[in-house]
Amino acid sequence: MAAAGPESAAVTLLFLNLIMYVIVAIIAGWALNYGVDETPHALSGLTPPAQLFPIYFPIGNLSTGFFVIFSLIAGVVGTATSLTGLLDVSRSKPASLLSAAAFSVITWALTLLAMGLACKEISISWRPASLRTLETLTIILSGTQLLCAGAIHAGASAASFDGPIIGRV
Repeated sequence: MAAAGPESAAVTLLFLNLIMYVIVAIIAGWALNYGVDETPHALSGLTPPAQLFPIYFPIGNLSTGFFVIFSLIAGVVGTATSLTGLLDVSRSKPASLLSAAAFSVITWALTLLAMGLACKEISISWRPASLRTLETLTIILSGTQLLCAGAIHAGASAASFDGPIIGRV
């Protein structure tokens, strides 16, 4: 089979991304829960413009709310993409590989959006260790997801030359 090299690389990267996306979703979920629980106490002493800000987090800075929400979305979509990608790559059918390739590009786009917000949060000010961990994982995931999407695309293009593309029924 011509796609054996990209397939093994894709499986390894999908498994690595699965673990990291689960960790990102857990940390982002914790940060969201902490923000929801602690915001009323933190807002009691602030001036009205800060109280009207729709996504205010008592930890981090003003970009933390957006970063946490987009990281949670990227973590959940990345987990689902990695799980379905492992199934699709193990089938080694051209239609399954093309489906996994499309989802990996969508997940990479969401991860890049979260990475951009992580970079903005880093440039603004100091953050606690949990948010620094989330930022680091998001930045690393943007690179590994790009490699994973490339490996799946390489396997899909190699598999599409081997035989006809048959869709899922």
